[in-house]
Amino acid sequence: MLYYFFQYLDKTLDIPGTGVFQYITFRSGLAIILSLMISTIFGKRIINFLRKQQIGETVRELGLEGQKEKAGTPTMGGLIIIFSTLIPVFLLAKLDNVYVMLLIVTTLWMGTIGFIDDYIKIFKKDKEGLKGKFKVVGQVGLGIIVGSVLYFHPGVTVRTDTATSNIFQTPGTTTIAPALTEEKSTATTIPFFKNNEFDYAELLAWTGDGYEKYAWLIFIPVVIFIITAVSNGANLTDGIDGLAAGTSAISVLTLGIFAFVSGNIIFSNYLNIMYIPNSGEMTVYIAAFVGSLIGFLWYNTYPASVFMGDTGSLTIGGIIAVLAIAVRKELLIPVLCGIFLAENLSVVVQVAYFKYTKKKYGEGRRIFLMSPLHHHYQKKGYHESKIVTRFWIVAILLAIFSLVSLKLR
Repeated sequence: MLYYFFQYLDKTLDIPGTGVFQYITFRSGLAIILSLMISTIFGKRIINFLRKQQIGETVRELGLEGQKEKAGTPTMGGLIIIFSTLIPVFLLAKLDNVYVMLLIVTTLWMGTIGFIDDYIKIFKKDKEGLKGKFKVVGQVGLGIIVGSVLYFHPGVTVRTDTATSNIFQTPGTTTIAPALTEEKSTATTIPFFKNNEFDYAELLAWTGDGYEKYAWLIFIPVVIFIITAVSNGANLTDGIDGLAAGTSAISVLTLGIFAFVSGNIIFSNYLNIMYIPNSGEMTVYIAAFVGSLIGFLWYNTYPASVFMGDTGSLTIGGIIAVLAIAVRKELLIPVLCGIFLAENLSVVVQVAYFKYTKKKYGEGRRIFLMSPLHHHYQKKGYHESKIVTRFWIVAILLAIFSLVSLKLR
């Protein structure tokens, strides 16, 4: 809203200084400051409200140290993340940008699914919450929406290099960049490979001429899978104080760098990466989201004053998935979101091995002391603060490794 207001002041009234709102970097800086202020200042009020409404966490007995003390801690704290993200976005972002609209829809959609799940757990006294099949239906529904918009919307395009060049001059420097024509494409990025672009449509090349128009048959299911996998991974990671919010903030900040350089014609040309017109506007949303996650950590670090619940974890996972798909870096998710992947795999491997050994030996055996993975280390006697800090360090290393993929091929 403020973006359009200051745009009017700049173009119609020509008031000095109002043109600064045209810069993504300026609005992103404001967004992260505003989201931090909202999450830290008003977060306490939301926590007090949740406590008054007796919206407390019901903790299952798992034999973990310090577990009983967490019973009754306010949950649904994901509302803090959602509100402190969306308010700056509505004020500072271009709301007619297709990528921003998709991220807003994702936030509200996944937030609603998570809220329903938490509501059933707390007020219906059902520890299982929303049935898994309904969660999956919701995730698939969002995947269909996101995949369809990214495939069919005319505003979602990528670059095509042509033989001509454009010359960009700034004081003291001259940059020559290839002229670009925008086209619809299902191309994505394969990290760490030279000429690292891959088109999903090529998987249908065996069907003959005109196969490109059926690329949505591959692209949309891929989007559905990624959104479902990453949102569930974030949900599993949310098991100890500060783990999900901290690792997510690191991943989202990295995706913010990808979004900024992918949406900038000069940076994308210099780094030889795919130029995605209008994608740079996502940087404003990402800045607000990072600010809200850091602000939430103020109350969520050990010992947590509030838990994000599925309201927060499912929302975080959905947003990260959509961001990665939008900047054509979804194949980098196993590296960038390696913590989520490890948590997911630990559960899958544990369950599969238990069923296999029970069938073969008559009794189930386990690989980990407990899954997801962070509970394994708790069982080994590590304090959860040490576990979280070390997981953050690993997340930072994975983020750096992901950024290196821009040039290391």
